[in-house]
Amino acid sequence: MPTLTDPKRRALGKGLESLLPSRPAPAATVPVITAVAEPTGRPLEIPLDHIERNPFQTRTRFDEGQLTELTQSIAASGVVQPIVVRPLSEGRYQLITGERRWLASRKAGKATIPAIVRQASDEQTLEMTIVENLQRADLNPMEQARAYQRLSQDFKMTQEQMATRTGKERASVANFLRLLRLPDLIQHKVESGDLSFGHARTLLALDSPESITAAAQKVMALNLSVRQTESYVQGLINPEAKPKKEAKPTQAEDPNVREAQDRLQRTLGLKVHIEDKKGKGRVIIEYSGLEDFDSILTALGSQ
Repeated sequence: MPTLTDPKRRALGKGLESLLPSRPAPAATVPVITAVAEPTGRPLEIPLDHIERNPFQTRTRFDEGQLTELTQSIAASGVVQPIVVRPLSEGRYQLITGERRWLASRKAGKATIPAIVRQASDEQTLEMTIVENLQRADLNPMEQARAYQRLSQDFKMTQEQMATRTGKERASVANFLRLLRLPDLIQHKVESGDLSFGHARTLLALDSPESITAAAQKVMALNLSVRQTESYVQGLINPEAKPKKEAKPTQAEDPNVREAQDRLQRTLGLKVHIEDKKGKGRVIIEYSGLEDFDSILTALGSQ
């Protein structure tokens, strides 16, 4: 039978202690790192005030309610998942991932935080930060759009490569990148949550910054849903009554053709016109840039 001094007995006690986070550990058991630790792949307890924020962070907004909940959880149970840092000099570190846990730990009054130390260049840090945030899917639509843009510009990634790295559909990557075509004012409205991703994507079917801005202001003023916004935008693109220069007999538009046309416009976020004569005709898709053209190819299943 193991005694109190037996190593197995002490290990068991330590294991039970880790399952009871509400019981504070003695101060002497918390290691304080005074020099830069070598990367080991194992979590180390690092003083919070030795860690600097990530200058490559793509997230610009934190939900205060969620941050408060995380703070309360960390105060009661500690940090479950270690953050990732890279060593600097003179005993200091820089965040790579885990900024919310770092902020919440500071708010909770913690002295240290479990962290995994990795050697990483500026380029590797930027890429890891962007990809981690996109995989967590907790960025607002404009932050996601700008993150994909940085992967494209700084790392020369194609949309297919970005989709593979982040686990997203290529069409989804293309749609986020298209948000950057929105006027700055409307981008701010999407970022603040006044307009959703669905609203923004629908507004992109309009062909000028002025028409997008005017439509967005009406959508917000009337508090239109995404479906209502789709109907409103389609009415702007295809007004039902237009003055006729010539008094020619007009053929009633087939409602099935109109429905197919509207569905294509909603799917692509672009202006579409179907010309049909007794089951024959053509489909005209208008695009205003290479990103729009790429979205069309993606929707058609082209590689």
